[in-house]
This record gives sequence, C-alpha cells and structure tokens, in this order.
Amino acid sequence: MTKQHSKLTLLVVAIALVVVVAISALALAKRSVVHQPTEIFIPTSTDYPTLISALSQVGVENVELVSLVGRLKRLDQHIKPGHYILPKGASAMRVVNMLRGGAQTPVKLTFNNTRTLEELASRLAEQIEADSCALATYLKEPSTAAKYNLRPEEIIALFIPNTYEVWWTVTPEQLTDRMAREWNKFWNESRMAKLQRTGLSQVEAVTLASIVYEETKNIGEMTKIAGVYINRLRRGMPLQACPTAKYAIGDFTIKRVLHKHTQVKSPYNTYLNRGLTPGPICVPSIAAIDAVLNYTSHNYLYFCAKEDFSGTHNFSTNLAQHNRYAKRYSDALRKAGIK
Repeated sequence: MTKQHSKLTLLVVAIALVVVVAISALALAKRSVVHQPTEIFIPTSTDYPTLISALSQVGVENVELVSLVGRLKRLDQHIKPGHYILPKGASAMRVVNMLRGGAQTPVKLTFNNTRTLEELASRLAEQIEADSCALATYLKEPSTAAKYNLRPEEIIALFIPNTYEVWWTVTPEQLTDRMAREWNKFWNESRMAKLQRTGLSQVEAVTLASIVYEETKNIGEMTKIAGVYINRLRRGMPLQACPTAKYAIGDFTIKRVLHKHTQVKSPYNTYLNRGLTPGPICVPSIAAIDAVLNYTSHNYLYFCAKEDFSGTHNFSTNLAQHNRYAKRYSDALRKAGIK
C-alpha cells in the first residue's frame, strides 16, 4: 500500500467517523427532552447559564444536550425573552429553535375590581414582565395621558376590563397603546349613538359608570341608578355618591358613610362638589358602562339601600320619601351593629 493510498484511506475513515458522529448527534438532538407541555418565562437580559438552569428547573431533561445544541446554533447570542410553552415531545433542537426564534405564547391579561392606578398597575404586573412601579410611573406621567388627549386623572378610563392576549414582555407603553386600540374598538357605532343620549363624553360615561359600579354589582339595578345620576347631573344637583367619599378618603373598608366622611375636602367628594369626579374612581365593568349608555328614564332623584341588606335599593322622587327609606336603613345598620 502506497503512502498516498494510506492517507486517502485515513481521510475516508475520518470522514466516515465525522458523518457517524454527526448522525448520532442529530439523532440525539431530535430526541424528546420535554415529556409534558412545559411553561417557562425567560426575563429580559437572561444570560445563557441562567437560561439552561431555568430549563432544568421546569423539568426539561438532558439540558446538557440542549446547551450544546444551543451553542452550536448560537442561541447563547440570540436569547429571546418571553413566555414559552414547550410542547410535549419537543426535542433539544426544537426547544433551541423556539427560544432562538422567539416563538412565544401570549399570556391572557385580565383585570377588574381595581380602584386606583397603583392597584391596577399591581394587578397587571402580576401577569406580565414589567413591574408595578414602572407601570404606575408610566401611567401617571402627564405626557402619557396627553398622548391620548386625556388628563392624568382620566388615563385609567382606557382600561376596559376584559381578557386580552398580550406578550409577556409587553412594555408599559406598548400595553397602554394596546388599551387605547381596544378603547377605540369598544366605542363602536352603536355605543357612540347611545352616548349622545346621555349628553356625556366617553370618559365622562366611564367615570359615571365607575360610580354606578361602586354603588352596586346588581346588574339589574345599574341602569336605574345610572338614571338617578343622569337626572341629578341635568338638574345641577350634587351626586352625593357614597363611593366618592370613600375614594376621597382613600379608605375602601368603610362600611357606613357618616356625615364626617362627606365633609372631606377633595375634588372626588361629590357631596361637596357638583358634577362628576375628575376621573373614574375604579375600573368599571363593561356592564356598568353599558348601563350608563342604556340608563333608565324616570323621575327618581334619590336611592337608598334596602333595610333587608339584599343589595337592592329603594328609589325616591323627593327628599321626604328618601329620608324615610334612609331611616329604615340606618335603623337596620344600628340593629346589626354596623357602625
């Protein structure tokens, strides 16, 4: 055998070995490392060792192989943060391709029963990457409200409670832009036509809805209560809404609004100020907003919770009748030991 022939033989063997190794590696890379659907959150600025550790912690097997495949495909230089659902049976190759390509799964964002921007920011931060401080700071910036032709007190009106699909990595600015788009969808032709009947602007309708929502969660009575407030607004009467006194004080645990509570000086106290509050006092439900748009036309100017604590109300057209109902309710509170 000549020297040249020996070199050729060695080269062929070497190539064959490389091919065998490559085929074996490819086979390994295609072997399942995920045995059940697995959720993982990859924060922004995650480094490669932390990523591999996170994969191990959520139950991905053979992370050493994933790490090797990842380096070969330069995942260590192209980590895309986000929320991922790794499918059952996913191989190391597929996991790497998903993370490198940013094949995120959206998260479902929900929020309701929130009163303040801080509370809203906290609720949102539980579901996305941005922290509550960053969200609250952005929402409170006057420039943020101005971007949508709103005052800072009105920015919370943009957040119509529903379930939305968003990227976990959505920024405060992107999220607010999304809510503004949803706001425009919400105020469709039908709702805008009904809005004209109220004589209110869109934000004013949401503000009134927030008061109605804090007064009652009884959908059947919302339109009637909205009608009372519409009547009072049109007559120039103060709304005298108990929830606004609670909001002015900042104490939502108050079970019984007393005279001293109604005297707290605040633009949100509708016992001392005529008209609506400067902005919503909560994030009202869609049902409450629609109740304002579909308010019941009647002559009632007052309402008071029924003494049976059923959550429903007695309605009155005059103060004398209202005072009688109010006394019944007050007596029932006293009897029940509610101060």
